[in-house]
Amino acid sequence: MIQTNSENKIAIIAGAGPAGLTAALELLRTTNIKPIIFEAENVIGGISRTAKYNGNRMDIGGHRFFSKSDVVMDWWQEILPLQGKASKDDLAIGRQVPLAPLGPDPETSDLVMLCRSRLSRILFLRKLFDYPITLNAETIKNLGFTRMLKIGLSYLKVKILPKRKENSLEDFMINRFGVELYKTFFKEYTEKLWGVPCNKISPEWGGQRIKGLSITKTVLHALKQIFKKNNSSKNIRQKDTETSLIGQFLYPKLGPGQLWETVADKIKELGGEIHLNAKVTQVKTENGKIKEIVVDKGTYTETIPCDYFLSTMPVKELVEAMENVPQEITRIAKGLVYRDFITVGLLLDKLEIKNPAKNGSPESKLKFVADNWIYVQESDVKLGRIQIFNNWSPYLVQDSEKVWIGLEYFVTEGDSMWQMPDNEFIQFAIDELDKIHVAKKESVKDSVVFHIKKAYPAYFGTYNEFNKIRKYLDPIENLFLMGRNGMHKYNNMDHSMLSAMEVVKCIRENIADKSAIWNVNSEEDYHEEKNN
Repeated sequence: MIQTNSENKIAIIAGAGPAGLTAALELLRTTNIKPIIFEAENVIGGISRTAKYNGNRMDIGGHRFFSKSDVVMDWWQEILPLQGKASKDDLAIGRQVPLAPLGPDPETSDLVMLCRSRLSRILFLRKLFDYPITLNAETIKNLGFTRMLKIGLSYLKVKILPKRKENSLEDFMINRFGVELYKTFFKEYTEKLWGVPCNKISPEWGGQRIKGLSITKTVLHALKQIFKKNNSSKNIRQKDTETSLIGQFLYPKLGPGQLWETVADKIKELGGEIHLNAKVTQVKTENGKIKEIVVDKGTYTETIPCDYFLSTMPVKELVEAMENVPQEITRIAKGLVYRDFITVGLLLDKLEIKNPAKNGSPESKLKFVADNWIYVQESDVKLGRIQIFNNWSPYLVQDSEKVWIGLEYFVTEGDSMWQMPDNEFIQFAIDELDKIHVAKKESVKDSVVFHIKKAYPAYFGTYNEFNKIRKYLDPIENLFLMGRNGMHKYNNMDHSMLSAMEVVKCIRENIADKSAIWNVNSEEDYHEEKNN
């Protein structure tokens, strides 16, 4: 049974992901409110977890620890300090990275943040292209003169002629890259991700995810890198760099879940509670406030009174759990769409794709490509993205002679791919990997499958009416929505954390207006631009 003290206020938190854990720790640090977290699954970190299998660790989705927010960057490094010495692969290839003067040694301490080099590319026409696209000789050679000419002319067209009205994500991308570049490098992957045509997706997704990216900024960034001197003390904050163009990021030695597991330990040390396999199933209101919640713990249910309810659970499930909800709000909530995904972990002897890094660069000394992940733009396979975990952290892989990768498939819970038996799905994934010349079937030494529900809140379905849900829920004084699924916003990890920090600020300072929570990652200037 949950023990509550009438002298102290209680904040019930649904979900032990980045937002829920951040809110709990901040409540303990800055208020006298006791947080009690209920997590429906048996994992800490939500989608930012680290899965373990046969001595190897897998980052579910790939999580760069990078933020424009100094508060978040400092928060992470307070939990896990930046490395003070080079990691084993940095030493092996001579890579220079920023180091903390008094930071821990990755070889002797697990509680450490590594500084990692970022490289992500697009696989198209069985060739690798820089992401973001770089207009260099290699790109021109791989695409061919005719296709490059079409890309150039279509880009000039959108720069010269009036922009089209942005009613969809397709409009958004064409306005920034031109029709040909959009079709070549964006359309196929995006439609794999969402499972619907780009012209059926709200442009707001682009406003949140790629608003600051443009060909001009990409070219200027590339030129700047050419003339920039190599500096091992480079500022890892990179505040003047677009997120899609950053060259380095922080990363926990043992994956993202390590940081959130450490946060969970701190929460419990400070008096908070975390209950796994405990799903919030009912949210009871009285006089315009949340009075108590009901939790299903598998073999029994428990009713817990609360002073505050902080929800990161999917909005669809939250509304379903509430009493006396207006019919229209129920309809909109039921119409919200989520995209799920499946990750296939494969342990390989080697990759067939070659490392294009220039001779003399640290990456040219690697045994395999230097990419953290590769977007798969090929239309003849279902595969969406390839993670190479060795390049996230060498400590995720038990045998440094092997390559440990994750193959990501974007699916919908209950569809034919979701229901495919694990052994069949593994073989399906291996066949696709061989088909696109990334790795041969005989190179596979071990494999595993993970199914992740509600990974991506979608910007279609009834999303265009979501403001009505917000208008209904926001006036509930002690209810706070935060995080990716809690707000139905495709937030990055740092945005989810910032929304949680804003929630705690509202509670601590008794702020009734919840706008600051919703304004995190809202790109107000994009909305102003769109409306002009």
